[in-house]
Amino acid sequence: MKFMITASLILNIVVLIPVCYFLLTNNFRMTKTMGEFTPARGILLSMYITILLASILLLLFLDVKLASALFFMQIVYKLLSPFSVKTFKNPVVISNILIAIFHLVTIYTIIKADALHFDI
Repeated sequence: MKFMITASLILNIVVLIPVCYFLLTNNFRMTKTMGEFTPARGILLSMYITILLASILLLLFLDVKLASALFFMQIVYKLLSPFSVKTFKNPVVISNILIAIFHLVTIYTIIKADALHFDI
């Protein structure tokens, strides 16, 4: 379980560092994939930076509940992306689906290890 949580966090970091850099610098690869800068793209960048920082902090201070919440949020928005973009062919949508599957496996290992306990 801890291995999969760590792997999911590292995956977030490895993917988001270049993506955030390319978005911040308006790199031609991002313009080709995500279009010209718009307020919506700026909001997406702020979400990506938030996920990146949360992943770094969780890598340093592992918390199963917080990591699970982060992965669940990512799974939902990533699996919704083909419907909001209206295509499964966009490279960002494809990578979103693959990353969501990886995080789903991580959530499965957390649940299987009975590591989520909520005080209600």
